Amino acid sequence: MSNGVDNNRRHFLTVATSVVGGIGVAAMAAPFLASLRPSARARLAGAPVEVDVSKMDEGERITLSWRGRPIHVVRRGEDAIERLGEIRDRLRDPDSDSSDQPEYAKNEYRSLKPEYLVMVAVCTHLGCSPSFHPDPADPAMGSDWPGGYFCACHGSRFDLAGRVYRGVPAPTNMDIPPHRFVDDNTLIVGEDAEVA
Repeated sequence: MSNGVDNNRRHFLTVATSVVGGIGVAAMAAPFLASLRPSARARLAGAPVEVDVSKMDEGERITLSWRGRPIHVVRRGEDAIERLGEIRDRLRDPDSDSSDQPEYAKNEYRSLKPEYLVMVAVCTHLGCSPSFHPDPADPAMGSDWPGGYFCACHGSRFDLAGRVYRGVPAPTNMDIPPHRFVDDNTLIVGEDAEVA
């Protein structure tokens, strides 16, 4: 009988134990690492949203959800577009200097195309959802109402570009999300337009 140590056998057992231990650690780590990835639902919630605007009539609004926030797409008519310039003196931030919108939407219309408003429909005061009152002189809003949004929570008013009126609780205009037009009929909400 030999009292010597079998180095080959010892080396084999050391390697085999290390491999089995490594597999065990990987098997335990896999579910933990998988839990750190966002779910499919979470990934979809932040994904860009495609909107077909070809069938929208003037004054019509489409509501969709992007990143858990309500987005309104409104097709404004020529009269509504003209009224945007007529009420500048009644607005707190008519040039959107203190508001959140992409640079390409920092204009009187707050959009890429004057006829389409793409806006996060959340009041900037306390996060309520303002109601849509597109008709001028709406009886519920008064004879000088040019059309826009009214937040019933605390009385904030916004025009049809989401610009806030003076003397109301909302501090800034409603937010404009990133958006772009693929063509004349297709709008993508959640992707920036390329600025030339």
